[in-house]
Amino acid sequence: MSVVACDDLFRVHRTPEGDAAALQGLTLRVEDGESLAVLGPSGSGKSSLLRVLAGFDAPSAGRAAVFGHDLSRASTRTRTRIRRELLGLVQQHPERALAPDLRIQDTVALPLTLRGRGHREARHAADRLLERVGLADLRAAAPADLSGGERQRAAIAAAIVHGPKLLLADEPTGELDAESAGAVLALLAELARENGMAMLLVTHDPATAAAMNRRVHVRDGRVSDEELDGRTTVVVGRGGWLRIPAALLDAGGIGDRARVGLDAGRVVLEATSATGTEPDRRAPGAPPPATAPGGVTATVRGVRRVHGPRTVLDAFDAAFLPGTFTVLSGRSGSGKSTLLRILTGLEQPDAGVVELDGVPQTERDRTERAVLRGHALALVAQGDVLLPELSVLEQSGVEAARLEPWLDALGLADRARQPVRRLSGGERQRAAIARALASGRRLIGLDEPTSRLDQASALTLALLLRAVAREHGRTVICATHDPVLAAHADRELLLPSGELRPRV
Repeated sequence: MSVVACDDLFRVHRTPEGDAAALQGLTLRVEDGESLAVLGPSGSGKSSLLRVLAGFDAPSAGRAAVFGHDLSRASTRTRTRIRRELLGLVQQHPERALAPDLRIQDTVALPLTLRGRGHREARHAADRLLERVGLADLRAAAPADLSGGERQRAAIAAAIVHGPKLLLADEPTGELDAESAGAVLALLAELARENGMAMLLVTHDPATAAAMNRRVHVRDGRVSDEELDGRTTVVVGRGGWLRIPAALLDAGGIGDRARVGLDAGRVVLEATSATGTEPDRRAPGAPPPATAPGGVTATVRGVRRVHGPRTVLDAFDAAFLPGTFTVLSGRSGSGKSTLLRILTGLEQPDAGVVELDGVPQTERDRTERAVLRGHALALVAQGDVLLPELSVLEQSGVEAARLEPWLDALGLADRARQPVRRLSGGERQRAAIARALASGRRLIGLDEPTSRLDQASALTLALLLRAVAREHGRTVICATHDPVLAAHADRELLLPSGELRPRV
């Protein structure tokens, strides 16, 4: 019996604006002890698949079974029991899995106490697992005192502490540095061997995908191809429908049309187009600025910031100039998000000086700082920052004529008037970034902006941010673990050391 069995699975979201099909005939198997990576562009149905398998959403048609239980027929009580007894869940937003008023140790121990374990035994088990994910020193901390990557590791620990038979994880390493991600993946592989745990991980990270036994790609709500033992197999659907991997199409120069023929028993595709010309594959540039305000010169000197039990930044110095795209890199907890919040005025340092355009922030009163944030500084934080019931245009704060070119540059031209709740996680992320860029603010801070983006979308964003800095003269600062962003930045600032590395 397969751990997961999906046959012609459909999931349709019904809304007042109309129906939207997230899954469209998906067929998939996961066997006992197998680890599977699910990849695909934003909006392809990956997160919808996880929600169906976790029993949060019911199949609209077709079949989805977990450990032999048909989820389309299972009662709410049965789905809840399956989730509690057999599954471990890691969702996109780790902060939602961590109770804000509990210590990390107690949060990780909670699944065991709810299953009848004694408090002392549960805490000992939590401590052992926290040590394995590198959080032993922070077990007494509250979630608010952790970085995004540390919260991610704590959420993973809480999801696997009870020894589930199937782990369902949505971007489990999206906010982790390479070293932390490697340690978490090694732990998951070890637990899989110890407990016979199967894993189904949704990811955009090539390293995470490579660590799994098998990889499948989902496009338009169905499996298009899979990779096993270094070979790619394309899925051929009923009627001969198939999806060719995008990398092969790009390599072959194939756009929206192709010639097809038979040659010595092989089916051959050749590049063509409806007009006989190749498609335009130029990278999008930044939309022309409505004004040319330039950027903000931001300087921090001797900055110190303490969060809970630890010092995040200590005697830290850095300068950020207009017309430059800087990435902040370093391990989770090194102070990247804190530095962004200090630079954009959302957090005050415990010591040191922060200057914007040569004026110390301490010389500005609260009203002056608020006015400066309102017209010059923008921060796109981790997680959802848009209201789900409104469209992107309705909550942008700028007129449609200014926002729409930025949405178009990020591949969201057809989503501008859709309610945010109908967008995928990656689409929401890009929409929030477009809103910040369209605002015209002179210093743009972005915190892990590619954590939910596929590689193609990440590259598009990297090129756009570089253009925003160089063509608009703005100051662009990005906290990230993504090598794609780092490769296209002007410079990389390593935290906590403050070492500066020129890039492009």
